[in-house]
Amino acid sequence: MIGKITIGKSFRGCILYCLNDKIQRENQEEMMKNRAEVLLFNKCYGNQKELIQQFNEVRQLNTKLSKPVLHITLSLAPGEKLANNKLMEICESCAKDFGFENNQFVAINHKDTGHQHLHIVANRIGFDKKTVSDSNNYKKIANFCRKIELQYELQQVLNPKKFLSQEMRLRPRSDSRKELLKACIKNALNQSKNYAEFEEKMKAKGYQVVKGRGISFIDNKKVKVKGSEVNFSLQNIERMLQKKLILELKKEKVQSLLGRELPRSYGGQLLCKNKEDQHKRDEKKEFAQHLNNLMKPEKIHDQLEPALLKKKKKSRGLHL
Repeated sequence: MIGKITIGKSFRGCILYCLNDKIQRENQEEMMKNRAEVLLFNKCYGNQKELIQQFNEVRQLNTKLSKPVLHITLSLAPGEKLANNKLMEICESCAKDFGFENNQFVAINHKDTGHQHLHIVANRIGFDKKTVSDSNNYKKIANFCRKIELQYELQQVLNPKKFLSQEMRLRPRSDSRKELLKACIKNALNQSKNYAEFEEKMKAKGYQVVKGRGISFIDNKKVKVKGSEVNFSLQNIERMLQKKLILELKKEKVQSLLGRELPRSYGGQLLCKNKEDQHKRDEKKEFAQHLNNLMKPEKIHDQLEPALLKKKKKSRGLHL
């Protein structure tokens, strides 16, 4: 379950959005009729006009508060569905957790999307003129969703790290959806030569690819994950594809120079086609070494017969 909470100024705008049928702006035709089903009234009643009036009347008890509207959305995972009595229990439990069980609120079930979701519109100002606190709302809604998931055996979602204790933040977290996406991206990159091929491979695996300033992937359950969340930002993907293209071009260039196909394990270095070629290269090298040794000039030492050597003449010096 995913929860969203907002604080606003206008009861009219919020109530009309939750209770009216969805309108397509282009031709002003109703896209879906009866999309809203009221599950629960608490200290209020009637149609949308009566509800707006009642909420605004209680609002006057504390005119200093500029944002008296509390709007909570609770969305179940695609494929999950609960009966109305269970949904009413969840709404009442939410009111108690946030402290507006004694205030005006209306709970509505929407049927305009592929997944079941609820809207709760509450008045932060009570009949006793006290105001419901909006402190730590995001943490409260996250903890409430985790509690409801366990209570009604719904699909569990991880809390954001900033709402966890210091000890829990240090624990490694595993998200099966993100791990699967990461593996699919790796596989698609290995099989692709350019971005167009990569996008084709991802679509074949059941993902919608949304490319803008960044890149996101939407799985078959309509869950959107940014590429940067799995360490595959658009910049990283384009860099990897470019590097792969450069290696392929180098390989083709070397193949054209040698006139023969290189092994698939080519990585930028010239490799021998097989062991036989390497053996022939070694033999040629050894033969060349022997030939060089034979062609080297041999040094001969001068050895003449003693009889042929001239005797050293004694100098005729004057003897006094």
